[in-house]
Amino acid sequence: MRTADNWKEYRLIDCSDGEKLEKWGDISLVRPDPQAIWKTPRKDSLWENADGHYHRSSTGGGGWEFRRKIPQMWQVSYGVLTFNIRPTGFKHTGLFPEQAVNWDLMSDLIKNAGREVNVLNLFAYTGGATLACAAAGASVCHVDASKGMVQWARDNAAASGLSQKPVRWIVDDCEKFIRREIRRGRRYDAVIMDPPSYGRGPGGEVWKLENCVYDLVELASQVLSEQPLFFLINSYTTGLSPSVTGYILGTLMNGRRGIITADEIGLPVESTGMALPCGASAIWQNK
Repeated sequence: MRTADNWKEYRLIDCSDGEKLEKWGDISLVRPDPQAIWKTPRKDSLWENADGHYHRSSTGGGGWEFRRKIPQMWQVSYGVLTFNIRPTGFKHTGLFPEQAVNWDLMSDLIKNAGREVNVLNLFAYTGGATLACAAAGASVCHVDASKGMVQWARDNAAASGLSQKPVRWIVDDCEKFIRREIRRGRRYDAVIMDPPSYGRGPGGEVWKLENCVYDLVELASQVLSEQPLFFLINSYTTGLSPSVTGYILGTLMNGRRGIITADEIGLPVESTGMALPCGASAIWQNK
């Protein structure tokens, strides 16, 4: 497992019985986490005194309970990157801190490439990967179907002093956008994708990522340049292990000289010294 252990303004203090206790800057939150199935004692007093606690509802969804008035939005930084944090109605805060291990990896690859790098970031959410790649010197095409998330990403870019970097902000269905890019003959040196576990097709049909991820990756591989730098897939879908996503990359990148790394990503837990698994990533990178 690769752990995001370079954070200064985010801390995972403890996790137990389906929840995790975090500090986002000066603000403490308790949020659900399905990976924390152990029932270890909750010794830290912040468990009972956290500023905000997201409670699951027995009928689905949930809501926040706040012990004190907190800002509607505040900021945390990771190196040169600054992110706007906001508790949302679906438990998230607008940032997945474990992704910092991927930001660091991609930044190093871009900085060491010795050439211009053009990156396509699909299902790009609030722009963590986009900002990391732009700060490292790449041109980035940021694509997400949610107008609100793309605006949040643009606000993060502004907070990070990256508004003038060459980033195209696209609100669109990712699959449709890729198909248009193929027809236009546009090519990218790197592709990043973090697709959701579930989605809806053009006709409103519900799809599961496990059933369509291969086709999606195969489609995206068609926009790679002649000398691609990397292709990264991240997933929070339980049925997609690192080995599965790594195997998919291996079959589709066959014939290109490169190496594939597939593993879990996670966060260090202060109370135990262990790590909470948070997702699966596989990356093909040019030799």
